[in-house]
Parts: sequence; C-alpha cells; structure tokens
Amino acid sequence: MAVSAKTPPISLNPDHPNPHFSKNPILKTQNYSQTISKNNQFSLKKRHHNSLSNSTSSFTADPNSYLTQLCVQNELNQAINFLTSIGKEPQIDIEEETFVYLVRLCEFKRASEEGSLIYSMVSKLITHLSLRLGNALLSMFVRLGNLSDAWYVFGKMNERDLFSWNVLIGGYAKKGFLDESVELYGRMLWLGGVGIRPDVYTFPCVLRACGGLSNWEWGREIHAHVLRFGFDSDVDVLNSLITMYVKCGDLSGARKAFDGMSRRDTISWNAMISGYFENGECLEGLRLFFSMMESSFHPDLMTMTSLISACEDFGDQRLGIAVHGYAAKTEYRVEESVGNSLIQMYSSFGKWNEAEKVFARIESKDVAIETYKTMEIEGVEPDEVTVASVLSACASTGSLDIGVKLHEFSKRTGLIGYLLVANVLIDFYSKCKCIDKALDVFHQIPDKNVISWTTIILGLRINNRCFESLIYFRQMKVTLNPNDVTLISVLSACARVGALMCGKEIHAHVLRSGLGFDGFLPNALLDLYVRCGRMGPAMNQFKTQKRDIASWNILLTGHAQRGQGALATDLFRAMMMSEVRPDEITFVALLCACSRSGMVSEGLTYFNSMETEYSVSRNLKHYACVVDLLGRAGELDEAYDFIQRMPTKPDAAIWGALLNACRIHRNVELGEVAAKNIFGMDNMSAGYYILLCDLYSDSGKWDEVAKLRKMMREMGLTIDPGCSWVEVKGKIHAFLCGDDSHPQIREISGILEGFYERMKVEGYVGVENEVEASKADVFCGHSERSAVAFGLINSSPGMPIWVTKNLYMCENCHNTMKFISKAVRREISVRDTEHFHLFKDGSCSCGDEGYFEKEIT
Repeated sequence: MAVSAKTPPISLNPDHPNPHFSKNPILKTQNYSQTISKNNQFSLKKRHHNSLSNSTSSFTADPNSYLTQLCVQNELNQAINFLTSIGKEPQIDIEEETFVYLVRLCEFKRASEEGSLIYSMVSKLITHLSLRLGNALLSMFVRLGNLSDAWYVFGKMNERDLFSWNVLIGGYAKKGFLDESVELYGRMLWLGGVGIRPDVYTFPCVLRACGGLSNWEWGREIHAHVLRFGFDSDVDVLNSLITMYVKCGDLSGARKAFDGMSRRDTISWNAMISGYFENGECLEGLRLFFSMMESSFHPDLMTMTSLISACEDFGDQRLGIAVHGYAAKTEYRVEESVGNSLIQMYSSFGKWNEAEKVFARIESKDVAIETYKTMEIEGVEPDEVTVASVLSACASTGSLDIGVKLHEFSKRTGLIGYLLVANVLIDFYSKCKCIDKALDVFHQIPDKNVISWTTIILGLRINNRCFESLIYFRQMKVTLNPNDVTLISVLSACARVGALMCGKEIHAHVLRSGLGFDGFLPNALLDLYVRCGRMGPAMNQFKTQKRDIASWNILLTGHAQRGQGALATDLFRAMMMSEVRPDEITFVALLCACSRSGMVSEGLTYFNSMETEYSVSRNLKHYACVVDLLGRAGELDEAYDFIQRMPTKPDAAIWGALLNACRIHRNVELGEVAAKNIFGMDNMSAGYYILLCDLYSDSGKWDEVAKLRKMMREMGLTIDPGCSWVEVKGKIHAFLCGDDSHPQIREISGILEGFYERMKVEGYVGVENEVEASKADVFCGHSERSAVAFGLINSSPGMPIWVTKNLYMCENCHNTMKFISKAVRREISVRDTEHFHLFKDGSCSCGDEGYFEKEIT
C-alpha cells in the first residue's frame, strides 16, 4: 500500500522506518484487530457483511472512494479492517485526503487505538506531513490527550499555520503544562513565519495559562501583544485578560481592563465581581453586583454562588438573607451549588434551622441518611426539621424502610403534628409509589395549607391517578388559592387525561392573576394543548410566550407523537434560525419523529451530527431511538449491528426497541436474542414479557406462550386495565375496561350494539379468531368505545369528541371508530400510548398504520 496526494500521485516505500515512532502502536493494532474479529462473531445467520475479505476484492479498484464512503457513514471498524486488509498490497495508492477522513473520524469517535494504528501507517509511508494531514493528526492527538504523539506530528509537518500552533498551545494548557504552553506561544511569534499572528483563540488560552501560573510579568507582556495586534475590543480576549489580572492579584489592572470595555457580557461582570471577592474586596464586589443589576444584566449561577460566598466572608447576615430571598425568586433556587453555598453561609452565622431548611430542598441527600443513622446509633433524637430533612432524602433515594421508621417515630413522639413533617411524609410516600399511605397522612392533617394540597395533587399525578388529582384540586379551591406549583401540577394532570376545559379554566386564571408569563407555567400550558391535540391553540401559546429550549421541545415532541416527521424537521430548522441551542431532549423528539415517519436517512443524519454540529452528547435514549428507527423500517440486522457497535453497554430499553421491531416483523430468532439480554437486566417489567409473548403467538409457538404466561403469573406481573377518559361539558368521565357501573351504561351499550349491527350489514369484519380477541382484550381493553358512545349521547350534534386512553388501540376498535365517524359525521380523536388518531369521514390520520394489530402484521 502507498500514500498519494491527488496531484501528483506519490508512492512511498511501505518498509520505510520511522525513527520517532515507538512500537507500542503496532501492539495496539494487533489487539484491536483481534477485538474486531471477536466482535464480528454474531449468532445470527443473516448478515449483510459476511466477512471483510470477501468484499475487499470488489473495492481494491477504488479503495479511496470506498474508505471515504465508510467514513461518511461513521463505519470506523469496517474502514480499519479494509485498510489493514489492503495494507500489504504495494500497488494500491491511498490518498492523503483519505487518511484525513479516517483521522477525523477517529477524533470524532474518541478512538485512541484506531487513531494510533492509522498514524503508524502514515508514519511508515510519509517522512514529512502536509499541512492538512498534519493538522488533522494534531487535532486528533490533542483531543485524545496524547501530547507526545501530537508533538511528534508537529515536528514532522513541512508547513504550519495558526491552527497548528493554537491546537498545540491549547492542548498543553488543558493538560496543565502551563509553562510549556506560554513557551510555545513565544516560539510561534519568533518561528511561526509570515502571516502567523495570534488571534481570538490564541490569547484567551495563553492568558489563562499566565493566570494559572500567577505570572504577572508574562501576563503584562501578552496584554501588550493584545493591544499591538488589535484585539483590545474583543470581549472574549478582554474577559480572559480580566481573569489573568485577578489571578495575579492585580485588581487595579483588572478594573482598568473592565472599565475600558466598550461591550460587556455576563462573563465580564462575573470575572470582575468574583475577582473582588476572591481577593478580599467584598464591598467593592457587592457594589459592582448592584451596578450589574442597574445595567440590565441578569446574574447567572456563577454570580449567585459568588455573591452568597461573599456574604459569608463579609459576615453580613441581613445581606445574606436578602440574597437568599433574591435567589429564591430565580430559576437557580433549585441548583445544588446555590443550596450548598446557602447552607455554608447560614452555618457560619450559626443559623442551623435555616441551614437545615435549605438542606431539605437539595436533591443530593445521601449524606442526610447516613447522618441520621449515626444519630440513631448514638441515641440522639432528631427534631422536626431533621425528620423532615431525612424524609426528603428518603423520597429522593427511594429509601422506603427508613422513611417508614421515621413515620412511626413521628407518630410516637408527636412530631407528625408539625405541618412540615406531615407534608414531607405525603411527598415521601408519593415518590415511593405508596399513594394510599400518602392519602392517609393527608386526611389526618387538621389544618391543611397550600403545600399540603399541592403535594397530594402532584403525588396523585405521578402515580397515574390524574382523575383524582383534578377532584382534589376542585376541593382545594373551595378554601384556598392555588400557587404556581399547584397550577403546574394540575395542568400536567389535565394533559394526561385530556381535560381541556379544566386546563382552559386554569389558563384564564393564570392570565387574570398575571402569572402567565412567569416561570414554568407557560410551558405547562403549551404542553397541555399539545397533549390534548390542539395544535392551533398550542401555536398561539407558543408565539405569545418566551420561547426557550423546553418550549421548542414540547412542540417537537407533539409532532413526533403524531408521526409528523416533516413538520418536526421544519420546526427544528426554525429553532436553529432562532439561535436556540438544541439539547438531548430535542434529538430524542427528532429521532422519534423520523422513526414514526419512516425517515431513516434523515434520522441517521441527525444522530451522526449531534456531537459534531450541535455539541450535544449522545445518551442511551438516543441509541434506543436509532434502534427503533432502523427496526421499524425492517432493517433488523442493521439495528442489531448498531447495538453491537455501541461505545457503551446497551440497557434494557435499547434491547426492548429491538424486541418491539422483531414483534412488528415477526423475527423470532433475533427477538429471542433481544429478550435474553433484556431479562438479564430487567425481569420485572411486564411489557417486555407481553412483547415476547405476542411474538411467539404470531409465530405459532403456543408452548412458549404458555410458559411465559405461567412465569408472569408466578412472578405476580400484571397489566394495567384499559381505561379511557372523555371530556363532556367541562367534566371528565372515566371508563374502565369491564366496568358496568356507569349510570348510563344501558344507553351506552345500546348505542354501541346499534353500530355493531350496522357494521355487519355493511360488511365490516370483526375479530373472529379467539386468540386474537383475547390478545386485543389484553392490549386494548376497548374502553374507548364506551367513552365515545358517552360523548355522542351527551354532546350536541356535530361537536368533535376527544378521548384519551392508557393502552394501545386495537384493529377492531380502530375500524369501529372509523365507521362511527362516518356514520355520525363527527370528528373523533383518540390518543393512545403511541399515537394520535383523528377519525373523520371514515378515515384516520394515522393512515391505518398506528393500531396494535397493524404493527404486528
């Protein structure tokens, strides 16, 4: 094999030794090749890539195009295997641009061993590196933290540009070699050549190094360079300059740089304010903080923690309480770092009760439980604040046994009479899925406050008893006014059961009270309209509120649930034009939308560009979405290969996505592989057993079905009964599968029987197979039929009917809804666990693709 540039081609001796390269990369290459061969030994028979050696001969005619294509597709393993397979063929030329692609892919995937392998090949073939290939290798080694090889690459480059110097200077600084970083900067100025001048990337890095060394003389010299090269108005450079002077203890120099800025950002203010605090000038720091507020700059998390610490150092208790009050009104009130700073401040003032109250609101509370255990051993009885703090910790960590002991202790000592303890007990039992216990505590409180009502309403909501939470909300309004937390909890419950009128009442109350544009309420309202299928009002709400990343994500999720992939991608483009940075949830919604719309290539493009273009790290949910994307499209082997190539261990949800795809396409062999992996991690989730059971039943493996059902009975695994909710005249009515206790049950049954007769006359075919009927009962429950019939009886002709249910919709119910919508000339909307179905004139918006039996055929 040889390396060539496109013009002219260069063939080099592959046996040319590299005096600077150690033998270690060769050993790594051997280990990596062995790993590749092991990883490709799958148990499945059907494979798209049987072996690399069989495919090599097909691509040796144009290996550069093939390797480039593999790099574009992020197929690093295949590219490495192909490269090593042709490495001993001297007649084959590999272009430098191809190596650039390979190196960049290694950097993107953080593939250290593969990068070393490619470098060893390049080193044997090339004596001096070109600028483009050298920069690619330099960037890769610095990103991987391999400064030794980065230095060798730098030395072998025929030509270097500013990027080359900046990468190496930054690499040394990030690894803590601050002296070397500044020395490299000096070398760049003397040896860089014509056109090599420091820029906005060079100065911040070198100034941070000077600050880290507390070397004021070097920092002053680089300040002079900033002025000489014309960067005295760049905000990022000046922020670094302020930080350098602060770290060197020169507050006068830092303030001169700050005052001389024509434009400042929050980082500028933070650097100067924290600089005063760090150097003991607390009063000046506080004055500057008030100047920051007067200049219409809002403090961020760093500002708040610095300010709280300054109050502690300054010893001003009144000021500390005032700062706490200000922090409580901002979004930073829930931040752990702010809470820890407040605890430290109150402790320094001797205000232990206030410190414990703050501690009770912090999410990370493992220390609280250990402290309580120590108190118990030493015979120290906790007071009401300590009990509430430890109960809150138990709620966060799911420590039910300790929480129950504290409940008994509180009853025995009378501490449960404190409203603080009782309210935390409600929250504790709710989060531990013991909602009936929470209700018992709630009903025993003689004088309930807003927190008591809000806690039980939220507890019912998180335990999927949303209907009851709405009842408790109406009871609360008789005696108390809800706060914003109450309203957010109730709106969430309304969204889950489709209680649109109740949600609209809350919206009106929010607007009247002036809360509509503050905090989390606008997004809670937006979520309500999206979940209730009212995209028109949702867009109106979206346009009138402050549009943060959560707002965009709610709309994207709404399009994903409806299988509207094209609309979701259009919305994402609009979001990017609005300069709102996407996050992990954004890409989960995008990938789900692409999956349910069959947009495989678009979904893979978004997944591959997450880290490179948008700087969003992938998590297991994103990998599960890609498995679902490939699986739903019938590319089961590709989905399995994708799981095998994952850089992290797949969880049960990822294998569950593959099992669901196998259920859809009836691939028993691969489905069993997925199920085996699932049950090795999670053997108590009934949903996975049901998916496997259904896969077996569709494949005629009735012995396996019987074994699975017996196992589920022995393990006590059950399925939630089917339940549907319909809103009529502002009231929510619930219909449970098999429940005949509704006062209008005779009318409901009569109207449904009438529809069934007409369907038979018109040739609609029901579920005749007994097994299929049983399966539909389990997965669907048919409760939406009763809800729709009730809506028809109790609403005006022509009014649309909106139903929400907790299970899938079966094919028979789907056909029934289509027939009813045509017969009564009404729009009927049913939201199940997977899809929104809008029935109109005998057709459904899902295109007959979104019901349960259709997915498994």
